[in-house]
Amino acid sequence: MTKKEHCHVFTSESVSEGHPDKVADQISDAILDACLKADPAAHVACETMVGPDVVVNMGEITCRNWKKIDPAAIARRVVKKIGYTVPEEHFSYDTFDYLSHLHGQSPDIAQGVNRKTKAKQGAGDQGMMFGYATNETASYMPAPIHHSHELLKIFANLRKTDKAYSWLRPDSKSQLSVVYENGKPVRIETVVISHQTTEEGADKKHYAEIEKVAKAYLETTGLLTPKTKFFINPTGKFVVGGPCGDSGLTGRKIIVDTYGGMAAHGGGAFSGKDPSKVDRSAAYYARYAAKNIVAAGLAERCQIQVAYAIGIDKPVSFCVKTFGTCVDGVTNEKLEKMLASGKIFDFRPYALIDDLKLLKPKGWCYEDTAAYGHFGRESFPWEKTNRVEALKKQFKFG
Repeated sequence: MTKKEHCHVFTSESVSEGHPDKVADQISDAILDACLKADPAAHVACETMVGPDVVVNMGEITCRNWKKIDPAAIARRVVKKIGYTVPEEHFSYDTFDYLSHLHGQSPDIAQGVNRKTKAKQGAGDQGMMFGYATNETASYMPAPIHHSHELLKIFANLRKTDKAYSWLRPDSKSQLSVVYENGKPVRIETVVISHQTTEEGADKKHYAEIEKVAKAYLETTGLLTPKTKFFINPTGKFVVGGPCGDSGLTGRKIIVDTYGGMAAHGGGAFSGKDPSKVDRSAAYYARYAAKNIVAAGLAERCQIQVAYAIGIDKPVSFCVKTFGTCVDGVTNEKLEKMLASGKIFDFRPYALIDDLKLLKPKGWCYEDTAAYGHFGRESFPWEKTNRVEALKKQFKFG
């Protein structure tokens, strides 16, 4: 093979906490947090829609202390924290209209989840979930999505803490195109940043500052080159943004939430769902298992698929792909057998919820997950690498 045949470009994007879909995700997850705090056994499937001067909640919630929860107040608190505080922009925490059409969970679903013994808890839905990890970054995340998230976190911090950047507004997107050679990221080919600004910030001078900040971070990655192309607000202006510029819905950024398209996705969104919904909890646990497999050195890349039937307390299948990166003595089939045994990772719904303490978060909350990706941040329990030694022992490695 020629060198060219080993080379490809992969692109991923991130969106900020002020993106309309992320505003919706954060409100949904903040309501989930309130429900679990009031009742750890709450069942929540909360959807949010946002638009010009309006927030709407719909979905199913069963919570024993629901009367103590004020979803409208939660929505206003989240929107204020994000930074939408200017009524003239037609979306502000203190002026939007709020509507709620939340109702109780379907008894047909509840009977599949509720059991006489916790260990027999059934999956909250059918479907397949994926977890993925790669050793190409310290976070075990693909480089394009990892660095896209990090860029937007930097701009959000500047906007909130440095008055010199008061011309930045909450809505933004970043996109990185990374060149891979022999499966490894070697350089960044293109950077696209679209960042909402005030009217005063919509000029070449301020766009040059955005590029300067981006370059300062990307220089630390070792992937930036003199040939890297930058496109900053390529339409020329981005002032009308957030829910005023576009509507937002819970669950519309599932690729941003996961691996930036580098790995497969089962299709189910995360935000607004309590852990009985395996769309969320099993995807977290699959990431946990995949990350530990890679951290243990058993493979350079690992993708795990796990599938469930609604109401059934055990997975119906596992599929592992390591893309030819397994060490000697380890195979995809052996990894699948290990997962199915439940000895190191127990994928039963009750067991994985208990293992990661998903009903009683400590040091994190679900609202935290709803912007800048659900994976790759050490504060989340599914990012721990505390099964590495058990895996090495199982496979007699190292």
